[in-house]
Amino acid sequence: SLTPPKSHRATLMASPPTGPAAPAGLESMEGLALDIIIAKAGARPAAALACASTHLRAAVAEDAVWRSFCARDLGLDAPLDPEDRPLPSFKDAYKVWSESFGMYPLPLVKRVKLFWSSLKGWISENFPEALRTLSKGASEAQIRSAEDDLGFKLPMPTKLLYRFCNGQLPFSKNEDIRMAPLGIIGGYVFYNYNVNVHLSSLEQMVEETKEFNLHLEEQGLPIGPNLALVASSWYHPKTFLLNCSSGDLYVGTANLSAGEMMPCVPESLIKPTNSDMPQDGLLLWLEEHLRRLQNGMIKIRPLSTSRYICLYPEASPLCSSAVTNGVKVRASAVFVPEHPRRGHLGTHLYSYSIRLSVPEACMLGGVYFSSCQLHSRHWIIRCKDTVVSDMHGEGVIGEHPLLLPGQDEFVYESCTPLNGSSGSVEGSFTFVPGRLTQPEGKPFDVTVAPFPLEVPDYIF
Repeated sequence: SLTPPKSHRATLMASPPTGPAAPAGLESMEGLALDIIIAKAGARPAAALACASTHLRAAVAEDAVWRSFCARDLGLDAPLDPEDRPLPSFKDAYKVWSESFGMYPLPLVKRVKLFWSSLKGWISENFPEALRTLSKGASEAQIRSAEDDLGFKLPMPTKLLYRFCNGQLPFSKNEDIRMAPLGIIGGYVFYNYNVNVHLSSLEQMVEETKEFNLHLEEQGLPIGPNLALVASSWYHPKTFLLNCSSGDLYVGTANLSAGEMMPCVPESLIKPTNSDMPQDGLLLWLEEHLRRLQNGMIKIRPLSTSRYICLYPEASPLCSSAVTNGVKVRASAVFVPEHPRRGHLGTHLYSYSIRLSVPEACMLGGVYFSSCQLHSRHWIIRCKDTVVSDMHGEGVIGEHPLLLPGQDEFVYESCTPLNGSSGSVEGSFTFVPGRLTQPEGKPFDVTVAPFPLEVPDYIF
């Protein structure tokens, strides 16, 4: 508990009662040395020391002491309440936070608070249009009400996540189109297939979980053990389910209607009942997502008239990069477990993103060209170490992109099935200097460095 015993809390505001004799050494200490000892002792022992003497009570009352407690225990660098409203002192801040979150382990409160402040900071700087979709934190009463409706308890880390932010605003008829690309988990687009995952609010979680269980009942299938739907996609469906008994997080496959799911967080990391630092699949999943946003592995990309968090990896080793004769090709893939095409036994579907550009100039045989145009493609697809497809074709997705030096990347997406859980893609594009209708030199091949097709430890 964050909160000192009531008898100790009362002494912080009242006149010093008769208490245990203060250790003689502490009574004789003053200034920085005493502040350091009190700070190292922690908030609860400090509250007990305040009972011992007027001298120690005055030392404990110093706001510098409570500043250190707030920083160490709560990650607070200003005296704010849980809703970021200013308070008169760090001592008041510690008291308010203790009363609000005293039922949770202190290290976990600090960890979840840091996660949300970091994610909101990243969104504010890079994706501000999504910031308005985040709801304010839920109360303990709202969480208990959701648990009553679900018929089971949520894991402690998940409850804390919702205490700080009650997911994203549910869709309404007037907001669907504008909010659909703003999922804080993000997604991918290839051909006419579009996924964008939003973090569910408690209300949406309860409603969609009940609908899911009802569907299973109608199909005569057993209902999963305490499963809650915690995130889902607008556009095409993709669903994430938290096992509230074990703490495992799953993603629904193409056969979710039959109850088929895959783990999307390493099960070895899940410790929902650890007394000091419990962690469930949802917390680990969200923290990993934040790390990928912060380190640039995934980025914001344009989508029609809006923008979205794009899940195609942008950095090595998941994204390959090669430059040939000044033409740069970057390539990466995502696993798509929910796509209907994945329904065949042993088949996995991957969507890949190709980015083509000429950063400086196209050069061939010592001659610079003002442009070059893609003519054809060649793909080699491997399942493990075996070549399963070797194909040639004209253009890409029906286009023959013309590349000019310094222009933005030409980006396109496609997909490929794989009869196994891992493999790779490599190949080349044939370009013509100048234009296809007016070539200025001989065609040349541009390398596409191998990029992986694999079922990742974390599925988003």
